[in-house]
Amino acid sequence: MPTFLQPLLRKASGHCTLVNARTGEVVAHTIITAFDSSSRRTGLLKHGGLADGSAMVIAPSNAIHTFFMKFPIDVAFVGRDGRVNKIREAVPPWRISAAWRAYAVIELPAGTLARAGVVVGDSVVVRPADASNIPPTPA
Repeated sequence: MPTFLQPLLRKASGHCTLVNARTGEVVAHTIITAFDSSSRRTGLLKHGGLADGSAMVIAPSNAIHTFFMKFPIDVAFVGRDGRVNKIREAVPPWRISAAWRAYAVIELPAGTLARAGVVVGDSVVVRPADASNIPPTPA
């Protein structure tokens, strides 16, 4: 069954962006994937922060925890088709959040969902990045 994550699942997909389909706004220009058991378990626990413009996509998953994390995150629970089912903004460390009908969880720096105008009912899509739209990597 196809999912909104198909571009990330292709071996030769290269760099992808996460876009709000309703507004066309780029939600994240860097996507970190957590599709296997080990990376889903670890998530962002080993990170000291998440750079603006970055997102971690955890799939399949319908719940997350922020135990032992060092920073708050925005969380979007998304169906297989990319439709946002539930949003939690600025979730601090030591919390649990879930959405029963979610297929994937997208974790972003706190404040990202509001800045990108993402609301429940929107659809997010993964698109191959246009090289001209990728911000330069800091040296």
